[in-house]
Amino acid sequence: MSNPNRKGQAGNPVSTGMQSATYTPFVNTHFNLPYGLYLRQTILAGTTSVTIPAGINFVYAICVGAGGAGVSSGAGAVSWGWTLANSTCVVAAATINGTGGYTRYGNVIAGGGGGNASGILGSGGSANGNGSTNYYGIPGGVVGTSTSINGTNGSGAGGGLSSTTAGVNGGNGGNGISGGGGGHSSAVGSQTNTGGNGGNGLVGGGGGYASVTTGTRNGGTGGNGINILTGAVTTGGTGSTGTGTNGAGGGGAGIAGNGGNASGTTSGAGGLGGGGSGGGGSTGSGGAGILYLFY
Repeated sequence: MSNPNRKGQAGNPVSTGMQSATYTPFVNTHFNLPYGLYLRQTILAGTTSVTIPAGINFVYAICVGAGGAGVSSGAGAVSWGWTLANSTCVVAAATINGTGGYTRYGNVIAGGGGGNASGILGSGGSANGNGSTNYYGIPGGVVGTSTSINGTNGSGAGGGLSSTTAGVNGGNGGNGISGGGGGHSSAVGSQTNTGGNGGNGLVGGGGGYASVTTGTRNGGTGGNGINILTGAVTTGGTGSTGTGTNGAGGGGAGIAGNGGNASGTTSGAGGLGGGGSGGGGSTGSGGAGILYLFY
């Protein structure tokens, strides 16, 4: 008879229950890492102190910075690794305007997404902004150019190039760990102007806006992200559309929430866990940072 209590990877025993001559694994309701660690704490913005049980000297941290806000903005950075147990932390609040704040635990740090600027510490760049090198030295992407308007991929991806030429859409943000913001479209005339889409990644960049034209204005869609605890896709928000009005971009998805949809000239907010805001006449907030601790 086969052994009903087999083991999987080293350090990860698999409990099983007998059912006649067969066995069925019990459902594991806790997310665990390959090391056999479990998610013990999920820490949101505003929290500055952490209580770690006695005897735990090292923890595994995943940090996510806040998404940018202002123009169509870059996604917050994601960093992870082992660090000494610590009683303090910094978790970035939602961004109202500008580059997002950073999230830090111990020696693991994740920068905030670019808002009206390039990204920092691994985050994505806003429209017309570069991405950035992350905590591990993985290079960031660069902003689109006149010959290739989409931002390039990288740890923090580059933002899309904005367009003032009729018939040329704003460039899409690059893909990466953290997506770049989509470029704007602001050509004068009565043609259709369309903003670029935000880049995809673990965290999505914000969609670009469309403006100026008396014709149709189509805001770009926010980039998608991934819920790192479940593997499920988080979705970017949709842009708004109108004739001579609207045209705001959708918010980028965070690792813990979907991006917001644009409404009129107000852009969609970035999703919880670093989503970049969309661009528009009025700007939604960038998604707040988040911190996960495993031990």
